[in-house]
Amino acid sequence: MTATATAPPPTTSAKGLGQHLTFRLQDEEYGIDILKVQEIRGLSRITPIPNSLPHIRGVINLRGAVVPVVDLRIRFNMSDEGDEKSAVIIVVNIGARVVGLIVSAVSDVVNFNSDDVQPPPEFGERVDTSFIVGMAKHNETLVLLLDIDRLLGDDTASVA
Repeated sequence: MTATATAPPPTTSAKGLGQHLTFRLQDEEYGIDILKVQEIRGLSRITPIPNSLPHIRGVINLRGAVVPVVDLRIRFNMSDEGDEKSAVIIVVNIGARVVGLIVSAVSDVVNFNSDDVQPPPEFGERVDTSFIVGMAKHNETLVLLLDIDRLLGDDTASVA
């Protein structure tokens, strides 16, 4: 019987978590693994899908592909009003699917070291934090690092 070792993901170095695209949802900072990001687009016309979840705004045509669009502000129970002028769509790869994420604004690409990151706080069963990889300090700001695969789960599987 041979033991198999699993290598760390390509964005992870021995000392850190790797590069993350940071973005704002209203006044809060979040980050996702840069390797998940396909592109960043301006907010464009979104075709609504009847009877979808409230945070699924609809679909866009991305070079001939129909891509579901999730408004992360609504997904996190925030207001989606007031920042439409600066809002953008981050197009991400979730497994074999492509999904657009509406965010208030894109901030930066940051390389987080493990020294910068704390585990998410424990809130008990009533608050799901399974999609939070950690909380990182960057420029005196706390950035919530998200596991976008866990966050969206099956929300968009039936839309695409």
